[in-house]
Amino acid sequence: MSVRPWRDITRRQSRQIMVGNVPVGGDAPVTVQTMTNTPTSDPVATIDQIRRCEDAGADIIRVSCPDVESTAALRQIVRAARVPIVADIHFHYKRALEAADAGAACLRINPGNIGSADRVNEVVNAAKANGCAIRIGVNAGSLEKDLLEKYGEPCPEALVESALDHIKLLQDRDFHEFKVAVKASDLFLATAAYQQLAEVVDCPLHLGITEAGGFVGGTVKSAIGIGSLLWFGIGDTIRVSLSAEPEEEVRVGFEILKALGIRNRGVRVVSCPSCARQGFDVIRTVQTLEERLQHIRTPLSLSVLGCVVNGPGEARETDIGLTGGGNGKHMVYLSGVTDHTIEDADMLDHLVKLVEAKAAEIEAAAEAAAVAAA
Repeated sequence: MSVRPWRDITRRQSRQIMVGNVPVGGDAPVTVQTMTNTPTSDPVATIDQIRRCEDAGADIIRVSCPDVESTAALRQIVRAARVPIVADIHFHYKRALEAADAGAACLRINPGNIGSADRVNEVVNAAKANGCAIRIGVNAGSLEKDLLEKYGEPCPEALVESALDHIKLLQDRDFHEFKVAVKASDLFLATAAYQQLAEVVDCPLHLGITEAGGFVGGTVKSAIGIGSLLWFGIGDTIRVSLSAEPEEEVRVGFEILKALGIRNRGVRVVSCPSCARQGFDVIRTVQTLEERLQHIRTPLSLSVLGCVVNGPGEARETDIGLTGGGNGKHMVYLSGVTDHTIEDADMLDHLVKLVEAKAAEIEAAAEAAAVAAA
């Protein structure tokens, strides 16, 4: 039994597939995805955006391939990317063939809307020949007409039946390198569909609340929907769908994983909402620190609290802590122990340097341990 059993998450056992060089499912880390919004036919703009997403921590990035100009640019994009690229395909099976040949690591399709059995065969054969995975993307907004007639409206059973029908199309062709999503903008519908699907298949599941909304509303909906599924062990890769820049989707995705203790990347900030007791401007301080510490990838924790009510207690649990004091002097904690004071004017630069030094220390210790174990 673990020391803190209330934090334990028992992950659903799924089989593992490879998306390029990134494992998805099994005991692999839950991956974070996003999708570009530049015209894929413009490789320079798309690669620039991909680079920003990679810097934010994206493990896998998806690009739309609606036309031949997009698949023509895909080969250059794939070569430039440092992470696997998923080609988003709808209806035009030839775009899937072109994307597979261009080096896409995965094809996002609905086998049911690709067309005839012969066309599905061609797509599967292209995926096999090029080592592509396939993501079956079921969406409540584009369910098949027969399922809508059968169930009357999008419902969990309809999404799951659609997914199982599409899975069968691939399995009948001896193709098993696939993952599945059953998304909806209604988070209740999406989570129920994922829960039902998780009971009847062993493939990796791609989580998302589709068309979740703007940055604030979409983040809340995604955190509730994706977070609740992950909490119950369901999910192998996630995409937070926001009407925001794709790198923001990546940051929110990692914050969801960090909150659940599933994956830690960068600085985990513990901060108070501020009140009249604050010894410094907590809100602006935290905003600035989050911006200036985005380059840190090493997992570590920083507490920033405005006064001594909860500050010392939170600082004991973090790598670096700051508690507001009187007369513009604030207490700095290192590894939970009071260490020194800092004045307002020097506070931000000082905390950034402390975090950078701690990250370097952690990285050096990990490298030394790896060398010793070799």
